[in-house]
Amino acid sequence: MDLEVVTIGDELLLGQVNDTNAPAISAAMAALGLRIVRHSTVGDTGEEISAAVSEAFERVNLVITTGGLGPTRDDITKNVVAELMGADLELDSGYLSELELRFAALGRSPMPASNRSQALMPRGAEIIPNPRGSAPGIWLTRGEKQVILLPGVPHEMRGILSEELVPLMADRFCTQNQPVTRTRTLRTASFGESALADHLERFEHDLPPLTLAYLPNSGGVDLRLTASAMDAAKAEELLGTAAANLEQELGENFYGREKTDIAEVVVDLLRGKGKTVAVAESCTGGILGGRITAIPGSSDVFLGGVIAYADSVKEGLLCVNQSDLRTFGAVSSQVAEAMAKGVAERFDAGVGVGVTGVAGPGGGSDGKPVGTVYISVWYGKEHRTGAYRFPGKRAWIRIRSAQEALNQIRLAVS
Repeated sequence: MDLEVVTIGDELLLGQVNDTNAPAISAAMAALGLRIVRHSTVGDTGEEISAAVSEAFERVNLVITTGGLGPTRDDITKNVVAELMGADLELDSGYLSELELRFAALGRSPMPASNRSQALMPRGAEIIPNPRGSAPGIWLTRGEKQVILLPGVPHEMRGILSEELVPLMADRFCTQNQPVTRTRTLRTASFGESALADHLERFEHDLPPLTLAYLPNSGGVDLRLTASAMDAAKAEELLGTAAANLEQELGENFYGREKTDIAEVVVDLLRGKGKTVAVAESCTGGILGGRITAIPGSSDVFLGGVIAYADSVKEGLLCVNQSDLRTFGAVSSQVAEAMAKGVAERFDAGVGVGVTGVAGPGGGSDGKPVGTVYISVWYGKEHRTGAYRFPGKRAWIRIRSAQEALNQIRLAVS
């Protein structure tokens, strides 16, 4: 079955918010074997919403929209689509009671009058529960045409999609032997896109009927294996074999599947080894410590850190030799190593990490241009130290530095 997605919101057209809803819906529908033939984005006006849905219905019989289901005056998607489908709005007393109870449970009783509009439903529509918000999903059918209205708030939309809509659509549209599209994502570190493509050239040669996509991001390069238009069992078999072979081909450059966070991998490794870690950061300014402490349970392994931006802090708190600073400079392998050892000793940690570099846009030199970063991991009385050159602007360099520091911890502790 073919369908289209219409995402609604001025904030999307103005570039103030990235549209994460359409890709999430596409991935879920592809996994069911359904085909999304077009995405479109329109603003919060009735004319644009009506035109987008009407034009989609000229091509397909099923349309999914996101956005415009809130309680404010600019949330008009439900009204516009109901009129387009010839369905009058009527008060759903059951849903109104549910809303009032939800607000009371949150200590916000009486419910704001504006939220009452969210209990108005197109006649004959099916309500799709939304436990994360006040706007439910709505499934409206008129003849062969069907439209599914979902809220635009990403975490609400994803919750309804995975917990409610996907099971409904699987039951209504999917047959046992229907061709599906399935994917597997493998996450890599320390490889650029072109170098990774060269490394995997022979692997790709034997990959069909599967395909391989390279997805560069701030954390490295993700690899997505895709099995298209085939039996579900066959797709799972081929993907399982290919993913296992790809992991072996990548070796230590592979660190996880799907949305695995390398910081989570590091925390689990440290916990498994019974080790603690402390960090000394210069150019990253706390990003590395922030990445680790964002992981639930990181208190088991993370002791603390020092943001040693000034040379006086490097000397005073981390015992970096003044002579090393004068001779080699603050951005050097010698200073990164001294920072790593110094912070490990200061916090009595099993693992110490030192990061120092030139994040720019100024401060670079011929010998150490902007993007030059030194990372050292002190582990088992030995250093694991590397020099890196990260391209891009300041924010990108700092993010990549923290990511590579996590990777070097992973390799040192593994």
